[in-house]
Amino acid sequence: MAVITKAPPGPLANAGPVRRPRRAGHRTARTAIRRAWPFALPFLALFLAVYIIPICYSVYQSLFTVSRSGLGLTAAEPKFAWFANYARAFEDPAFMGSLGRVLFIGVIQVPVMLVLALVLALFIDSKIAPGTKAYRIIYFLPYALPGVIAGLMWSFLYAPSLSPIVRGFEALGWNVDFTRDGVLPFSIMNILTWAWTGYNMIIIYSSLQSIPPEVIEAAAIDGCSGWNAAWKIKVPMVRPAIILTAVFSIIGTAQLYNEPVTMKAIAPNLSSDYTPLMSALKTLTSNFPYSATKAVILALFIGLCSALFFRLTRQKDPS
Repeated sequence: MAVITKAPPGPLANAGPVRRPRRAGHRTARTAIRRAWPFALPFLALFLAVYIIPICYSVYQSLFTVSRSGLGLTAAEPKFAWFANYARAFEDPAFMGSLGRVLFIGVIQVPVMLVLALVLALFIDSKIAPGTKAYRIIYFLPYALPGVIAGLMWSFLYAPSLSPIVRGFEALGWNVDFTRDGVLPFSIMNILTWAWTGYNMIIIYSSLQSIPPEVIEAAAIDGCSGWNAAWKIKVPMVRPAIILTAVFSIIGTAQLYNEPVTMKAIAPNLSSDYTPLMSALKTLTSNFPYSATKAVILALFIGLCSALFFRLTRQKDPS
């Protein structure tokens, strides 16, 4: 597209607008791209080495099966088998059960955690209570602990023979077991909520800080203040941050690993393929192509859930 500029003063002042040649603009853009390449190349090389190539290698390996001759004491021989591993994975009740389990945990835990994080962020942003900085640190502190440490701590609190919580319920005449099959998902949800609410709260709180004060002042003049302003003005304006934390939480829940693995010490009934990631790692050494297949299916599962969530939360154009 040609750029029209004003003619310089002088004899050409009345000659009309001067058109700058299009080729000069393209040459400037090419020069800028050429100068940017040395800065972008290190990132592109790392992105290719640690992200793209491993994904392509996993997809490639998922198309093979391994077989052993004789009594199975010989080395495994890979054979190209197209989508045989995918058919096997979709017929594997343990793996499909692990997918359903993380879906069940995510559908309940993620909304509860994000609502709690949003309420805490609004509470700190409102400054209605003294010492909001201290609250911010206290709520964020569980995220600073490694997931394994959090799992060990809650394992102690869940262990039937050690837990002071269980003994407290027993004193009241209630027999509570946090490691029963039906209670285990909720025990894991509690750990996830405790560990990640502060992290999501900080992201939403940072978005709240970007709201111009003039907007809140104008709303107050119109009689909209307090929780009414929070619900009608602040929450819609931080909607992108809430969607971002939701997507992060969906991905994190699907990749659940540390908490259930740590809890196996107090819950022998927790299977070694309780989550998709645990199921993939279970066969990693004995059947790498099958593990790669499970990893690819898990990645597609996460992508499908994220795409579905984006579609559900997409705002329609009012025009």
